[in-house]
Amino acid sequence: MALAYFITFSTYGTWLHGSEKRSVDRSHNAYGAEFLPPNADQEQAEGAAMLQAAYVMGPRERDIVRDALVGLAKERGWDLLALHVRSNHVHLVVAAERDPGRMMSDMKARASRELTRAGFGDAERRRWSRHGSTRHLFRIADVEAAIRYSLDEQGERMAWYAKEPRTQ
Repeated sequence: MALAYFITFSTYGTWLHGSEKRSVDRSHNAYGAEFLPPNADQEQAEGAAMLQAAYVMGPRERDIVRDALVGLAKERGWDLLALHVRSNHVHLVVAAERDPGRMMSDMKARASRELTRAGFGDAERRRWSRHGSTRHLFRIADVEAAIRYSLDEQGERMAWYAKEPRTQ
């Protein structure tokens, strides 16, 4: 059983397959698997198929998403270890006895609902990519590395949360 999950999802239209940003698909989503190679034709085709403009979050939107996800984790009893909301994607490290794909869906829904309530678009606005990444973390070193990556290897911190370390 996994100790935690490293969940990543991007905003709608900002991280297309084929991009130089290194994406994954179903066959490239296992721990240690290679990313998809860049493919300009694939990226262009996905961009042409978009139904709405890409969604990029500003500072207030990022804060709303952070607060929504921290609140959801508390309500559900999930152990949220780290969270970083960037302008075009979200990273979470969370421990819970729940399917990580289901958790990701719940998080996207809660964040969208709170953004709509705050006046950032309506319920029809596409905010998130259809899928995301749900990596299972089996070793403490992997959990610590995912936390470090989420919080400290993304550039300047934006809207973030880190569980306070336990004191003895």
